[in-house]
Amino acid sequence: MNPAALNLIGFFALVALLWLAIRLITRKNILHTKTRQQKTLTEDILKQLYHVEQSQRSATLSDLSGALKVRRSKILPVIEAMAASGLIQTSDDRLQLTPAGREYALKIVRVHRLWEKYLAEKTGHQPSEWHHLAEKMEHRLDEAAISNLSASLGNPLFDPHGDPIPSAKGEVLPVKWQPLPSYPENVPGKIVHIEDEPGVIYQQILARRILVGSHVKIRKSTAREIVFTCEGHQHRLSPIVAANISVGPLATEEHYQENAIRLSALREGEQARVIGISQECRGASRRRLLDLGILPGTTVEVDFTSPLQDPVAYKIRNTTIALRQDLADLILIKKTNTHAYAG
Repeated sequence: MNPAALNLIGFFALVALLWLAIRLITRKNILHTKTRQQKTLTEDILKQLYHVEQSQRSATLSDLSGALKVRRSKILPVIEAMAASGLIQTSDDRLQLTPAGREYALKIVRVHRLWEKYLAEKTGHQPSEWHHLAEKMEHRLDEAAISNLSASLGNPLFDPHGDPIPSAKGEVLPVKWQPLPSYPENVPGKIVHIEDEPGVIYQQILARRILVGSHVKIRKSTAREIVFTCEGHQHRLSPIVAANISVGPLATEEHYQENAIRLSALREGEQARVIGISQECRGASRRRLLDLGILPGTTVEVDFTSPLQDPVAYKIRNTTIALRQDLADLILIKKTNTHAYAG
């Protein structure tokens, strides 16, 4: 056989080997991706069933398909595999967690809430981003990484929404909350929890700057709307939206400030004193405000306002400090007097 023919055969053999190697690698990657997707879906189902269980309800396959936005044909084989492995059990088309499934679900809930706490305390991500980012990370961390994350945060008991964080042993602190619609009228209370699902309702609550830790008082509660005051603002919400807000009584050392407002509501010519900083102000932002001397009892007034009304310069301890509105929203004040403005 001449050299040209041998070279041609060698070339085609090399091509065949490369094609076979690429096919094997591709198949391996596809199997790895499929396994990872199945694990993610399994954990999403467990977490969803845990939340359903906590609300004292039950779920069907159709309920899960709608809640997770996954086709029944895709979710069914995963459900069958979970039942076979003892994570869930079925009864009259209803799906329930087994003890092993509940233990697994609590691990997922734990890492989700720890990661939300991390995002709130250690990063500049906005509250509207926490849930989405935490859902990505909850499937990636192993036991060692979860323990390190918890330790780095000081082993917190609650996430930034007010939800209790399960311990490494699966223990969950009991909470005594009341949905806002069922809280008694004209009784001061404090927002202790804001549910972040579904996202469309959570975004609506955030847009109104209703925050965990804010003091509230319900003025009127009907089947059509809930009217309540929250730090100088009056809000009207439908019961279905208000139900995502949970309220508890004020602690013994807490006092309801009837005329408390946010610093962003202060106008030129007005003077106020600081009552406190919202617990929604975390990390670097909180340290910055404290370093600037924004402490309870500090006198504050508007120095001047930018043409676009944001930021605003405030006079605090004989120093002018510029604050953006979203940060000024987190400082609670009480007006002390209004003097004539000559501008």
